[in-house]
Amino acid sequence: MTKLISWNVNGIRAAIKKGFLDFVEKYNPDILCLQETKARPEQVELELSRYPFKYWNWAEKKGYSGTAIFSKIEPLDVADGLDISKHDSEGRVITLEYKDYYLVNVYTPNSKRELTRLLYRHQEWDPDFLN
Repeated sequence: MTKLISWNVNGIRAAIKKGFLDFVEKYNPDILCLQETKARPEQVELELSRYPFKYWNWAEKKGYSGTAIFSKIEPLDVADGLDISKHDSEGRVITLEYKDYYLVNVYTPNSKRELTRLLYRHQEWDPDFLN
């Protein structure tokens, strides 16, 4: 059985400072999905030698959203985003295909406290993601 952990880290660099590597060592998942990484791989010093398969999808806007997957198991295929340009600039989706399943790591857009992205979320993101 594959051990999977999914975690909204609210910034991978901050999470590293707060014990991220100790957590990974302790729980030792086969696949680790991260959301809200807020960084590109070259901006992060992160040694995860047990995870030969590393996939990042980052936002064009620096310090914003982003997803990553670290896996001990090689996927058959990898896809970033939804293949819809109006959504894919925020690095919110990575999909890995394995022999028996698909793994979709998604950081769904927040509607925001003032609900400024509610229409986008309800009328655009949700329907496109579900399709």
